[in-house]
Amino acid sequence: MFRRRSDDAAASAAVLEKQDETTQARDPQAKKGRPTPKRSEAEANRRTRVTVPKDRKEAARQARERMRSEREKQRTALLEGDERHLPPRDKGPVRKFARDYVDSRWSLSEFFLPAAVLILVLSIVKVPALQLLSTLLFLLFFVLVALDFVRLGFGLRKQLAERFENQNTRGAVAYGLMRILQMRRLRLPKPQVRRGERP
Repeated sequence: MFRRRSDDAAASAAVLEKQDETTQARDPQAKKGRPTPKRSEAEANRRTRVTVPKDRKEAARQARERMRSEREKQRTALLEGDERHLPPRDKGPVRKFARDYVDSRWSLSEFFLPAAVLILVLSIVKVPALQLLSTLLFLLFFVLVALDFVRLGFGLRKQLAERFENQNTRGAVAYGLMRILQMRRLRLPKPQVRRGERP
């Protein structure tokens, strides 16, 4: 009985000694197993680190300034087509090709909004013949725009499958079709190709 306890105590003492040896294996002053950085490295890190002001108003002002500069960069990129500062939804070669494919073609869909405004004005006029004409025009234009959507959508999908065979093209067709609905001069990012010029 006494012997068993003494054996247990000896075994636990041996385990504790092994643990002490393993914990002493690394430098006790090193943080998480890493060596202490050199003074020059520590100073460089300190300089690059952003200092947050203690005043909440000053911190908010700095955050607003950063956001304003980011928005300005994105606006300039949208106007000039600079890929580096475009918003995430417009970045990448797939989205660029979808934009160029749409911008290089004539499309009835880009005149949908002006035509809809004109048809709305005709429908307000209290002349039954004009109101009937506006309804018929709207239905006809709607059908033509839907057919145009289908034509351009299938063409864009086919070109994407050929050019970007092993890349993710998800959402690019919808992106291109949404761009078709905007008038060419109002599109952002600005068109980089002329009409008739194939991307």
